[in-house]
Amino acid sequence: MQLQQLRYFLAVAETRHFTRAAEAEHVAQPSLSQQIRSLERELGAELFHRTRGNIALTDAGDALLPLARRILADTESARLAVQETVQLRRGRVRLGAPPSLCTSLVPDVLRVFRDRYPGVALGVREGGSRDLVRWLAAGELDLALIITPTSGEAAPALAVTELLHEALVLVSAERPGGGRPGGERPGGERRGRRTVRVAELDGRPLVMFREGYDVREAALAACRAAGFEPEFAVEGGEMDAVLGFVRAGLGPAIVPGMVAARSGLAVTPFAGPGLGRTIAVAHGHEVPLTRAAEALRATLLAHLRDAARSGELPPGTRLLLP
Repeated sequence: MQLQQLRYFLAVAETRHFTRAAEAEHVAQPSLSQQIRSLERELGAELFHRTRGNIALTDAGDALLPLARRILADTESARLAVQETVQLRRGRVRLGAPPSLCTSLVPDVLRVFRDRYPGVALGVREGGSRDLVRWLAAGELDLALIITPTSGEAAPALAVTELLHEALVLVSAERPGGGRPGGERPGGERRGRRTVRVAELDGRPLVMFREGYDVREAALAACRAAGFEPEFAVEGGEMDAVLGFVRAGLGPAIVPGMVAARSGLAVTPFAGPGLGRTIAVAHGHEVPLTRAAEALRATLLAHLRDAARSGELPPGTRLLLP
């Protein structure tokens, strides 16, 4: 049974005339009659009483009529639903990102995407890069922002595009009386020292992220490379908690530059070669992106290129896209 046969059947049932039905369907009358005969043979029953000047439904035709209308209506609904998805009036995107990017880059990108495609549902899942890679490989995410290089067996199965190199910086709170540690003035103006060396953090208790944060691993590795094991004033916080602890004066923290730029805290970059990380966007290599996911990826890349051209990227953050 074919949808075209059902359309021809419905046209004859409504017009009670084969020639007028053929005209309404823009098909030759013999072709329409042949398709009706094929449908009757498949169903094993005649659908119309055919007499000169009078076409009437048989009992079998009466039984088929409401079902044919429902099938064709459902088919049209399916066609419209697919068209809406293809034209991005509907759909869904599941994005994964580290917590540090969920408080800096991701909100800006999602705002632009939501303005353009308000009918597309957005889902965001936070996690470290290892978890994000695993979720991508399992098909639980469409796209993910990850820190490269990635590790784990799933990484080779991903298509990865490097986006940014982001500096890691030291943030600290204002001292009583309005001064800021490291020679910082409110508003980001610096006086005296303009950078800090990692070795100068030896013996200075830090506010440190919980395990699983890529920034934590980078900070620990830098301290150990400088020859010391860092001390912690507070350990185990999420991004918002770490910034709150710094504001409370519990100690400085090493955070990504894009987070620091929004924090309102005193920012001191590290002396060269400095600390940094590479941010990439990834998706499953063997699974084509949906139209909605492809649109989100394109929105992300365009946003970063615009930010780089307009000078909106924080100091130490460099675009890697061509």
